[in-house]
Amino acid sequence: MVDVSQKSATKREAEASAFVEMSDEVLRALPRNKKGNPLEVARFAGISAAKRTAELIPMCHTVPLTHIEVTADVCENGVAIASRITTTAQTGVEMEALVAVSVAALTVYDMCKALDKGIRIREVVLQKKSGGKSGDYLRSGKNGRGNGRNSPGSAAAAGRNQSKLRARAKK
Repeated sequence: MVDVSQKSATKREAEASAFVEMSDEVLRALPRNKKGNPLEVARFAGISAAKRTAELIPMCHTVPLTHIEVTADVCENGVAIASRITTTAQTGVEMEALVAVSVAALTVYDMCKALDKGIRIREVVLQKKSGGKSGDYLRSGKNGRGNGRNSPGSAAAAGRNQSKLRARAKK
């Protein structure tokens, strides 16, 4: 584990996103899921996972989180998941943001796998971070990468873009 004792405690924030690709049939069945509302359960799972990141990732520091936001939104061809984590600490919260969206995506898969084992979890990425010694990071617009939640590289955009790929595949 890296020694962060010489670093100053500053405000740090990170945002991550993921996309859960699923068929139209599974999307239509989301409101009738026997296990409950997959979007709300995924949101709570993501929040819980962010709090336990240091238990899951061996070299992560335990960080006092001051804000956790996880969203799960139905969009074209799947569910877009996003997280925003904030702290005032000596180290950043990128891993907490990534763990939150990963576990939320896995939760959606778990709750929907009975309908389709072919559900895919894609584009688990850090969208941005701020604060700390290394400075700010904003996902670049190059190579299909975007710079925010609804940018070309975001999970929501992945859902919109997937329909274009399906249309091409049918030709």
